[in-house]
Amino acid sequence: MIEIRIKDNESIDRALKRFKKKFEKAGVLRELRGRSYFEKPSIWKRDLKLKAAYRQQMIDSHAN
Repeated sequence: MIEIRIKDNESIDRALKRFKKKFEKAGVLRELRGRSYFEKPSIWKRDLKLKAAYRQQMIDSHAN
Protein backbone atom coordinates (compact mmCIF):
# COMPACT_ATOMS: atom_id res chain seq x y z
CA MET A 1 0.00 0.00 0.00
CA ILE A 2 1.29 3.44 -0.93
CA GLU A 3 1.43 5.83 1.97
CA ILE A 4 2.08 9.57 1.79
CA ARG A 5 2.60 11.62 4.93
CA ILE A 6 1.67 15.26 4.49
CA LYS A 7 4.36 17.51 5.88
CA ASP A 8 3.71 20.69 7.83
CA ASN A 9 2.57 23.56 5.60
CA GLU A 10 2.59 21.31 2.50
CA SER A 11 -0.11 21.97 -0.05
CA ILE A 12 -2.48 19.24 -1.12
CA ASP A 13 -1.32 19.68 -4.72
CA ARG A 14 2.28 18.95 -3.77
CA ALA A 15 1.28 15.89 -1.72
CA LEU A 16 -0.86 14.64 -4.61
CA LYS A 17 2.08 15.06 -6.98
CA ARG A 18 4.27 12.97 -4.65
CA PHE A 19 1.54 10.33 -4.46
CA LYS A 20 1.22 10.15 -8.24
CA LYS A 21 4.99 9.77 -8.60
CA LYS A 22 5.09 6.92 -6.06
CA PHE A 23 2.04 5.30 -7.66
CA GLU A 24 3.67 5.36 -11.10
CA LYS A 25 6.99 4.10 -9.78
CA ALA A 26 5.34 1.19 -7.95
CA GLY A 27 3.76 -0.02 -11.21
CA VAL A 28 0.36 -0.67 -9.65
CA LEU A 29 -1.64 0.24 -12.75
CA ARG A 30 0.69 -1.71 -15.06
CA GLU A 31 0.33 -4.81 -12.90
CA LEU A 32 -3.45 -4.42 -12.75
CA ARG A 33 -3.68 -4.26 -16.53
CA GLY A 34 -1.41 -7.27 -16.83
CA ARG A 35 -3.62 -9.30 -14.52
CA SER A 36 -6.86 -8.40 -16.30
CA TYR A 37 -6.57 -11.54 -18.41
CA PHE A 38 -4.41 -14.66 -18.39
CA GLU A 39 -1.58 -14.86 -20.87
CA LYS A 40 0.35 -18.06 -21.39
CA PRO A 41 4.04 -17.82 -20.44
CA SER A 42 5.10 -18.84 -23.95
CA ILE A 43 3.12 -15.97 -25.48
CA TRP A 44 4.43 -13.56 -22.84
CA LYS A 45 8.04 -14.53 -23.64
CA ARG A 46 7.41 -14.29 -27.37
CA ASP A 47 6.05 -10.75 -26.94
CA LEU A 48 9.12 -9.78 -24.90
CA LYS A 49 11.42 -11.05 -27.67
CA LEU A 50 9.45 -9.19 -30.35
CA LYS A 51 9.55 -5.95 -28.36
CA ALA A 52 13.29 -6.33 -27.75
CA ALA A 53 13.91 -6.97 -31.46
CA TYR A 54 11.85 -3.90 -32.37
CA ARG A 55 13.77 -1.72 -29.89
CA GLN A 56 17.09 -3.00 -31.23
CA GLN A 57 15.99 -2.29 -34.79
CA MET A 58 15.09 1.29 -33.81
CA ILE A 59 18.44 1.78 -32.11
CA ASP A 60 20.31 0.39 -35.12
CA SER A 61 18.41 2.54 -37.61
CA HIS A 62 19.14 5.73 -35.64
CA ALA A 63 22.82 4.88 -35.27
CA ASN A 64 23.38 4.91 -39.04
